[in-house]
Amino acid sequence: MSLFKNLFQQTAIYGIATVVPRMFSFVLTPLYTDILPEQEYGEVSIIFAWIVLFNVVLAYGMETAFFRFYTNEDSKKVQATSTISIFWTSIVFLGAALLGRNYLAEAAGIDVQYITYTIWVLVLDALVIIPFSKLRAEGRPLLYAVVKIGNVAVNLGLNVFFLLYLPKLATAQPDTLLGAMYVENFQIGYIFISNLIASLLTFLVLAPHYFRISWQFDKQLWAKMMRYSFPIMIAGIAFAINETFDRILLHNILPENIAEAEVGVYSACYKLAIFMTLFATAFRLGIEPFFFSHAKEKNAPQTYAMITRYFVIFGSIILLVVIVFADLLKVLIIRNESYWEGMAVVPLIIMANFFLGIYHNLSVWYKLSDKTKMGAYISIIGAIVTLGLNFALIPKYSYMGSAVATISAYTTMMVISYILGNKYYPIPYDMKKICGYLGLSIALSLVCFYFFRENYFVGVAAIVVYAGFIYINEKATLLRIIKQG
Repeated sequence: MSLFKNLFQQTAIYGIATVVPRMFSFVLTPLYTDILPEQEYGEVSIIFAWIVLFNVVLAYGMETAFFRFYTNEDSKKVQATSTISIFWTSIVFLGAALLGRNYLAEAAGIDVQYITYTIWVLVLDALVIIPFSKLRAEGRPLLYAVVKIGNVAVNLGLNVFFLLYLPKLATAQPDTLLGAMYVENFQIGYIFISNLIASLLTFLVLAPHYFRISWQFDKQLWAKMMRYSFPIMIAGIAFAINETFDRILLHNILPENIAEAEVGVYSACYKLAIFMTLFATAFRLGIEPFFFSHAKEKNAPQTYAMITRYFVIFGSIILLVVIVFADLLKVLIIRNESYWEGMAVVPLIIMANFFLGIYHNLSVWYKLSDKTKMGAYISIIGAIVTLGLNFALIPKYSYMGSAVATISAYTTMMVISYILGNKYYPIPYDMKKICGYLGLSIALSLVCFYFFRENYFVGVAAIVVYAGFIYINEKATLLRIIKQG
């Protein structure tokens, strides 16, 4: 059980590194929705959707390949080869994108200056992929957490300064440097300048990595890493489509006079899934190195099965609690009532992100058996479901159609991965308990939201009943883990 103790310690630290940075959404989302009308917040959301997609392309699966080969090859060669690869592809992208930024701006319908900021953010973020991976591989989660938190602290501070304080200071002192810094109606630009400065400082902190490697490029190793990483990149692109492309489709499919406002409402309400996203992301960051490092252990399948079961338990509790208290949380995160009309999507989006987290746990089979192509195929199927349902449903149901498409895609991927995993890398999941926990949590959540919404006597009772159900079924195992951990 000491393995579980180590795992949860790692996950806790990575969780802090993930939760604390993303908690700035509690400040930035109400800040953005207070200052920006729905149309402008929609434009910001569209740009961030493109950033997610291009982040995947510029990483091209090299992060996962780094972990896969770090323990099986010469670690120094892996560091050098992956770093050199990411460095030069980033430089080539930078030159090409800056030369073609006017065409990109016209094609995306976005102001060219925002495109320029975005290009630099993308490149700087790509250049720290391997330095961050090295910290994780070397078991240095504290430094990883400090740098990650520092990045968002700077980003948060600059956003607050530019959007809240600079206008006031410039008005009070128009002839000073602060007055010269202020540009009226430039809120969106300030948002991306803040991101750019934070990314630049993060790169400078991690830049010593580039001076410590040997800069010897191993072509054979690189070829093996690319064969492993390319399907992961395809899967990542498909994931980006599943996660954020609905904003772009809403923008392009809906009538021009309402498109950006609808994107803004949907994106704001989507933020209420942050609690599930934080949990799933923190768990994945802690679990991925663990999966690889313990793959050769005799009881590895049993270990993976128990980890997945407890992921479902904790995730199902978060699902129920967040949905029960969604209308209280919206006041904290989305204070502008004009955005609340999209609240109906919240249960679907939270469940969708939960299913995505389960899928990540189930995906261990194709990563450990070097069948990453299968992961790409599953993701492509999910992307097809996403695109097909968005095109079919958006014209009639707007962002509600996008929510249905998202949960449908992740459900499909989760089920397919489980079926194929049983064939290629059997893991003895306790499906009776997992399905029981999952089904009860979903049923209680939907009943509370759609039939007893804002009735907190019913909601709290449902949480207590569910917690009691978990305790009764897991008491013996939990006590054993605590005693032997």
